[in-house]
Amino acid sequence: MAHISTDLSRGNVLNQLLRFALPFLASNIVQSLYNVADMLIVGNFAGTESMSGVNIGGQVTFILTNTVIGLCMGATVLIGQYQGAGNQGALKRCTATIITLLVIMAVVITAVMLIFKGAVLRLIRTPAESYVESDRYLTVTVIGIIFIFAYNAFAGILRGMGNSKQPFYFVMAACVTNIVLDLIFVAVFHWDAFGAALATVISQALCVVLCVIYMVRNDFQFDFKLRSFKIYWDQAALIFKVGLPTCIQNSVTSISFLFLTAIVNIVGGVSASAAVGAFGKFNSFAFMPTQAVSASISAMSAQNFGAGRVDRAVQACRIGTLFSVVITWTFFILVMLFPEAILRLFGDDPRMIQDGVAYARSFAWDFLIIPFVFCINGFLIGGGHTFFTMINGLLSSVILRVPVCYIFGITLGWGLKGVGMGAPVASAGVLLVIIVYLFTGGWRRNAIRHS
Repeated sequence: MAHISTDLSRGNVLNQLLRFALPFLASNIVQSLYNVADMLIVGNFAGTESMSGVNIGGQVTFILTNTVIGLCMGATVLIGQYQGAGNQGALKRCTATIITLLVIMAVVITAVMLIFKGAVLRLIRTPAESYVESDRYLTVTVIGIIFIFAYNAFAGILRGMGNSKQPFYFVMAACVTNIVLDLIFVAVFHWDAFGAALATVISQALCVVLCVIYMVRNDFQFDFKLRSFKIYWDQAALIFKVGLPTCIQNSVTSISFLFLTAIVNIVGGVSASAAVGAFGKFNSFAFMPTQAVSASISAMSAQNFGAGRVDRAVQACRIGTLFSVVITWTFFILVMLFPEAILRLFGDDPRMIQDGVAYARSFAWDFLIIPFVFCINGFLIGGGHTFFTMINGLLSSVILRVPVCYIFGITLGWGLKGVGMGAPVASAGVLLVIIVYLFTGGWRRNAIRHS
């Protein structure tokens, strides 16, 4: 298994972090381009209603995906700690358990969403002009959600074992496929939001196939035969113990984005929805490098906590935070100087650009704060402190951001500028709580107890 896994508890911390983070960073940049491609191509070949449909339908799919990513994080942390402790038996049982759980979840969620998708779209006040496009996009992505779940599970397992290179290769193949299919389905066939969704699902399916082929050829501990799909309840309990807080956090955070979507729809309708969707795709590009570094810190922290090397985990957090600050502060400067140019990449509708500039310039202040929040949270997750990071997530997404967006955007009448202010205000509040927690010293213990 040495050729699949990497020991992150030994060697130079800076070198190990960079060797792990750079492929992960490249994966997330490619993933950003992957996500941006839908909006770019739809915006240029299909129009504002389809852009709004991709944004709104994508928000609902994002909730489902983000929930599963939270659960995968529990498995990733456990696998990392088992790897650091050299416990191969527990690692094998944990892998089988998370894969089996996610297959079951995918089937159940697909069935439920196909029944209730219309009610969800009405709940978030989807504009009438973009309702059909939103429904088409959501229907296709829900049907293909098993591929989205599977890829996130496989990537999380590999990264927990210290392997960040293979997920990058798989995402790169999927990104190229997605862009080519977007151009065919949207620009040539004019299938609009439906075509963008179909391209996304086919690309994710390719990712899953490549992952399975790689794992089988390299004697991975899970052979993907029917008899191997099994839930080990001791591992399931640990996965839920570590992953459920992150799962809840991601779910509530994602649901809060639906409330934000509803606020945006109230404030400005289709043009505002398209503007926020377009800038949101840019945000995914800007934030994913920092998310990649955060996840790299988490993987290193998990293995080093498992090996009893907390000092190395702290060092990885410090180096990664500095790296993230350089990246996100650069994006802050770009948004402040060239917001119109960024938005024109996604379409040339004057109202959409006007709305987007107001939103972008207020939201961009979050770029100055988020690297500290993401990287320290990644460190804490690696040590198993997911309950605290869940509290942080709830504080940010529900207690602070949604009320601030509503008060500034609607009550005070600041429109999209006020909605954009919600993000930096929420992040500032969370960072203050994190700083207080660090001074307590509770982060020094490994919160996971396993055999």
